[in-house]
Amino acid sequence: MNFKDKIFLFLFLVIVFKTLPNRKEAVSNTASFYMQLNDSTLIEKLQDINKVYEEKKFDLALKEAFVLLDSSRNNNREIFYKTNYLIGSIFYETLSFKDGIKYFRANVNGLLKDSLLLDTNKFNFDSNQLLLQNYLRLGSSYHKLKEREFLQKYRDSTLYYYNKVIDFNDLDNSSLEAKAKTYSNLSAFYINDSLYDLAEKYVNLSISIHKSNNDKLNQAAGLGNLASIYLIKEDFNLAKKIYLEGLDLIKNDNSAKAIRFKASLYANLSWAMYKLKDYKAYEFQEISYDIKDELRDTEIRGIVKTINAEYDVDTAKKLVLKEEENKRLKNQRTFGSLGIGGLIIIITLLYALNFYKLRQKNLSLQLSQTQLVQLQNLEKIKSDSQVRILNATIDGKESERKQIAETLHDSVSALLSSANLHLQATRGLFKGETPVEIDKTQKIIKEASQTIRDLSHTLVSSVLLKFGLKYAIKDMADKYSNSQIKIDTRIGETRRYEQNFEIKAYNIIQEFINNILKHSKAETAMIKLDEADGKLYLRISDDGIGFDKKKVISKEGLGLNQIDARIQMMQGEFNIDTSLKNGTVVKVVLPILEKIKTNLA
Repeated sequence: MNFKDKIFLFLFLVIVFKTLPNRKEAVSNTASFYMQLNDSTLIEKLQDINKVYEEKKFDLALKEAFVLLDSSRNNNREIFYKTNYLIGSIFYETLSFKDGIKYFRANVNGLLKDSLLLDTNKFNFDSNQLLLQNYLRLGSSYHKLKEREFLQKYRDSTLYYYNKVIDFNDLDNSSLEAKAKTYSNLSAFYINDSLYDLAEKYVNLSISIHKSNNDKLNQAAGLGNLASIYLIKEDFNLAKKIYLEGLDLIKNDNSAKAIRFKASLYANLSWAMYKLKDYKAYEFQEISYDIKDELRDTEIRGIVKTINAEYDVDTAKKLVLKEEENKRLKNQRTFGSLGIGGLIIIITLLYALNFYKLRQKNLSLQLSQTQLVQLQNLEKIKSDSQVRILNATIDGKESERKQIAETLHDSVSALLSSANLHLQATRGLFKGETPVEIDKTQKIIKEASQTIRDLSHTLVSSVLLKFGLKYAIKDMADKYSNSQIKIDTRIGETRRYEQNFEIKAYNIIQEFINNILKHSKAETAMIKLDEADGKLYLRISDDGIGFDKKKVISKEGLGLNQIDARIQMMQGEFNIDTSLKNGTVVKVVLPILEKIKTNLA
């Protein structure tokens, strides 16, 4: 570029940037407009955002709340703290707990610092109640993180903030309600830690408060937690009784929250009845899953990622400011855009020759790189083909096993039961002693029925087909636990998924458990399963002897190649953390394949 070209380019840039909008001035003018909003306008705006939040339009509520937070910061501390709490609650409701914690903690610190300065008489603002609600949200957020990530620091923080609520001095109805929720949460917390006496203590405290307040909905939820404790203790009759009591409390309540509670109560009731060999359990299980399918709101999942990517505090503020100044700056922006476009054209022309020459020099290098990529693609195709062949083999086996199992369970078992009934009826035709052949035949039929049930369960778990993954895993843990190894489960809120997906996930878990039983010499093992963001998170751990991954991972004995191929075809992730004498932790993440929805009658 010669000297004249440089001078021309410099002058052109000066002209372009002189014509661009004065952003700082525009921001200042629009910001001052928002800072002039009076208290009544701010209160009305907060009420409007709360309505949007209650309608679960979380993305819209969050955008508006960010703007209100900024405009109320120096004008009205009541609105500022309430908006801060609302933003944290939006993140909480959309499962972005770490983002929510930032706002709840900021509120706690600010409220404690400003408590003496707040005008508590104005707008009936009770800073103590807001502080209590922030403590509860913080405890609940850390509790959720503890369940998801299994870290000790979350356990300690959960108990710290729950105790803040319990130790709160106010005894009005709203404070008691917050304490009742805390007691209920602590019950669930200690259930997951297998501290059932503490869990029972806290859930009874929660039920007592809800009962005194005639809050049947939350009382039913507390009864559900209490019954679950007895379910774990295998007192199935008492669990069934309490589940039915909870359902009776809310039988006429058709609110969304009540329907969700009913779904959970029906699910657990069905398992208790199944354990009692009351096969009306199947009917209750279907009711539960139908309710869950009907209520499920898929739009909430992942929405916070979009919001965070597009609307942090500064971006939301800029968006509103931009809309306010849009008309005034339209011509200037247009001219600036044209100037920038012209600048790009000039630079492109000036450097076109250099780009062309550089491209010529790189042609030979690109050719060699292309050849390398082609070789890599060929290797990938070969590898993918091997994985597909392996998975086709596994799919064929699973499909065949399922078909045989269903035939044995639903057809052959029914025929044997019918034959047994006919023999039983035949007994009544004999006035005297029944022939010994009938007794022997009935005994043979009974043994054949048991053999078929066992074989059917071995091929494909009947609990899996009837009740789903959650209960099939519990059944697996019960089946394989013995005097030498104890297998526990920690299963979060799961649903019914597409049946082949459930079978594949179950078979993956079963293969890992078989490896533990055969090779680990472990005394305890844990299966943890949870759902978040459209994915199933599986964690299987044991306290066994572990193994050297470099030496063992290629061996057929552990079946790791087949498991890895299955997970790849399900587009999942798979990781093993182990070493000699240090146990093993397996982590699997599987994108969920949804069950086809059914409508409630």
